[in-house]
Amino acid sequence: MKRLAALALALTSLCAAPLLAEDKTSDPKTETVHVVKSGETLGGIAQRAEVPRVLIIEANGLKAPYALKAGHKLVIPRRRSHTVKEGETGFQIAMDYGVPWTAIAAANAMKPSDEVKAGQKLVIPTVSAKAVAGPAASPNPSPSPSPAAGAAVMIDTPAPKFTWPLVGKVRRPFLAEGAKDGPHEGIDVLSPEGTAVRASTAGKVIFAGQGPEDYGLTVIIFHGGRWTTTYSFLSKVTVKEGDSVKAGERVGLVGETGIATEPQLHFEVRKNKVPLDPAKFLPKVTAKSRRPS
Repeated sequence: MKRLAALALALTSLCAAPLLAEDKTSDPKTETVHVVKSGETLGGIAQRAEVPRVLIIEANGLKAPYALKAGHKLVIPRRRSHTVKEGETGFQIAMDYGVPWTAIAAANAMKPSDEVKAGQKLVIPTVSAKAVAGPAASPNPSPSPSPAAGAAVMIDTPAPKFTWPLVGKVRRPFLAEGAKDGPHEGIDVLSPEGTAVRASTAGKVIFAGQGPEDYGLTVIIFHGGRWTTTYSFLSKVTVKEGDSVKAGERVGLVGETGIATEPQLHFEVRKNKVPLDPAKFLPKVTAKSRRPS
């Protein structure tokens, strides 16, 4: 009899454990993604999550009258912060979080031209889910919420469908760390001065202007899921931070700024800040036409 009682108690504990774990992960006060239940309202969710209703609206790109459907996933934009590391720049922080530096500066009562200092604590604001919109953003959209805010920015997603930002001969290929004559964190594509440089895929401009000295005039686009593309050596930038761009939309003009010695584009593809070989993600180019096949 005692054995039966002990077995029943053990089974009860085993059955209860998953429920307790589920309750913990779905705590409205801590969750970063909320699955809407039948009968729930936006106001009620905001109150339980202790996050202003307007921030949830902006983070998810919701439109009035803000009706919610059961099963819909909402990003809950939790406050994020970042402690500046030695040698880190606003340029790098913006790239890391996929948030325009101008937005980060504004959230911290700074001017975009202000430099950050080691040990400084920065508030990282949320960005509207509309930031990374458009059917061309990814051939295999993630079932997770838009990487617009909070922990959702860190979600891992498949590579977007990248296209060539311009047509031209690759002057210098990608070279990994440790390679002879390396590293070279992107590819350099020759093209006449003033040629239009176009967004490789849809996304949000998180940097537009004078980059690090070697890069010259630069545009960086965030594509969600920690994917970014970088366009450097430009003679002119034709977008601004915060702009949402479609695949193929012009972002700048070919130049020879930075360390370029002739008109060309330096193009990078990064995931989690790690440079990857763009040739592995771009359509193959035929030797005859030098155009994507």
